[in-house]
Amino acid sequence: MNHIVTVQQAVTAFAPDIEPTCAELDAIEREMPAILADVDLLDAQITAMDRPANELDTRRIRRARHRALVARRELANQAATASVPGGAA
Repeated sequence: MNHIVTVQQAVTAFAPDIEPTCAELDAIEREMPAILADVDLLDAQITAMDRPANELDTRRIRRARHRALVARRELANQAATASVPGGAA
């Protein structure tokens, strides 16, 4: 019996007992408001998909999109201020 083996190494290392690092968990925590706002936007869009568009659905999607944009803007501003050491010259 011939065994079939892969010729290439795996692209990503797989170890079931590897946990996320503290830095990765911190990054997820910082991004959580934007993630939740995106989920709310998707929920509003999915709710409006299976029926004719009405004014309530349109407002709900518009508000969810606005909250998602605000959350992304705040995340970008946090990243910009954190990466600039010292004061402005």
